[in-house]
Amino acid sequence: MVTVAEDRDGQRIDNFLSTQLKGVPKSLIYRLVRTGQVRINGKRAKPDTRVSGGDEVRIPPVRMAVPGETAAPATGQAQRAAQAIIFEDRDFLVLNKPAGMASHGGSGVDFGAIELLRAARPDETLELAHRLDRDTSGVLVFARRRAALTALQELIRDGEIVKQYLALLGGRPKRAKFDVNAPLRKSSLQGGERMVRVSDEGKPSLTAFKIISTYADASLAEVTLYTGRTHQIRVHAQHVGHALAGDEKYGDRELNKRLREFGLRRLFLHAARFEFTLAGKTYSFSAPLAPDLAAVLDALPRATGRT
Repeated sequence: MVTVAEDRDGQRIDNFLSTQLKGVPKSLIYRLVRTGQVRINGKRAKPDTRVSGGDEVRIPPVRMAVPGETAAPATGQAQRAAQAIIFEDRDFLVLNKPAGMASHGGSGVDFGAIELLRAARPDETLELAHRLDRDTSGVLVFARRRAALTALQELIRDGEIVKQYLALLGGRPKRAKFDVNAPLRKSSLQGGERMVRVSDEGKPSLTAFKIISTYADASLAEVTLYTGRTHQIRVHAQHVGHALAGDEKYGDRELNKRLREFGLRRLFLHAARFEFTLAGKTYSFSAPLAPDLAAVLDALPRATGRT
């Protein structure tokens, strides 16, 4: 039985358990919660439950070193994450996350960026401030203090941050600037795969697109998120008929096939900028376009006419 400290008030149960079960894979933590082995004040916890200061949490015994289950990431994996750090101060640490690295473990991934950084820096307290899809590269922010985490997450909930991405859209939109204001609803398919679609029953979602360069078969856009829904950019782009290049879930199969000839091997989506002001201080984190995506742009034939 563990009593939740006041500075952990509002923390998701999986993240709270990660601080209590250091070195335990996130996939195992999720399994403990899903199977009802974790209880808060005597009641079964759910994956999205948040703890409150003073709560009594029952944590089941966890036996490590099970054959076939890795207790800690390989040193090289942890070093790769540490080498991607582009900023740190007392409150925040920022990663230029490589594509292919999950934000956190789970869903078949034992170690994401947060687990790798904790392994690289075992004496530090690190928490994810937000998330990026596994196939998306770019700016990913972590908090080094609980107070910084809760303050930043409040800004995120209130829409008081700037999140900009670079995305390659299929085709050439008629307008250089356009907004997509369409509610999104998340659902799970058989097997647990997440799917998102435009639906009047969904949550309000707003994305702004600005075309910054055009190619024969595609357009590079600066994308600003005003809400933070799952797969928002990908679904909104598909909704207006200009699906993201390399998107195997919501994209255009023929477009993806053509772009593979120019070296595109993954989703063309990069988190380029994350900016906010906290306690009178403005933070602006940016990451240049990932080299593999930049090489694709260099190989693509430029459009004739409007640029």
